Formats: sequence, structure tokens, C-alpha cells
Amino acid sequence: MKLLRRIGVKILVLMGRAVDIWSTSPYPANVLSNLYPNAFEIDGIRCASMEGFLQSLKIEDPELQKEICALSGKEAKERSTSDWQAIQIIYWQGKHILRQSPEFQALLRKAYQCLFEQNETFRTALLSIKGKRLYHTRGLSNLRKTILTEQEFCTMLNELIPIL
Repeated sequence: MKLLRRIGVKILVLMGRAVDIWSTSPYPANVLSNLYPNAFEIDGIRCASMEGFLQSLKIEDPELQKEICALSGKEAKERSTSDWQAIQIIYWQGKHILRQSPEFQALLRKAYQCLFEQNETFRTALLSIKGKRLYHTRGLSNLRKTILTEQEFCTMLNELIPIL
């Protein structure tokens, strides 16, 4: 089923009706990937990429969190841990947040809003896909297994597009 979906999305991409976001895709999909070095700041913490921010949420120690936020996408991904999955709690600046809570969704929206407002490269790439369907076929869909599902990711980006 996943293979058929990927083929369908690939056809939509080739027709110019969709974008499948992942780091090795051609522009603008690569720039919209969380692994791309789109720097931004949230709550006074400098993030070298959205991946750095997302991976930092899995770490309880605020100082280590800052270190991970400062990493580029692939470096941050290499520091990933699955420890949070058992308890479904993420962390931000010393605060415990349930993974499946409205508070977590609000934090994600805030991070993407910061990225959008502060990073012209990201904003320009997002503008260039206006009117196209967004996919992240490499992403997972199980909330309990990933810090950001495909649906959450695409929703965050789609919510920013009308601003443009």
C-alpha cells in the first residue's frame, strides 16, 4: 500500500500538482525539509534547523536541548533517541509536555511560525509551492513513533501558506 501511495504521489509531483518534501528532493522540496539548514530562534534558543528543534524535544536536560537545537539537520537526527516513546512525553525548556496534547501542537505551530517569520529562504520556498498538495512520503504516520507525523508536518506548512 505504501508503495502504491508513493507512486501516486510521484505522478502528482511529475504533473506539477504536488510536492513530496524530503531532504534529497529538488528545490523547493529540499528547502522545506526539516533537515535543511533553515536557522531560526524560538523562546530565545537559536536553532540551526527545524530538525535540531524537533530532536531537542526528546531531551529533558535544557542545556543539552540547546546543544541539539544548534545542530544542522543530519547532525541533529544522529542525536535522536526513542526514549520518549515509552512515556509519550516531550520536553521544552524544562517543561514536560504530552506528545499528543494541544500544548504540543501549539509548540509546533509556534516553531514553524518562528521559522516562517525569520527565514527568508524557507519563506521563498514555501511561496513557490502555493496551490500544490504537500506530501512527505518518507514520514511516519504513527503519533507514538515519531515526533512529527507526515500529516502534522504538512498541516503546519499548509497553515503558513495562506499567510503568503
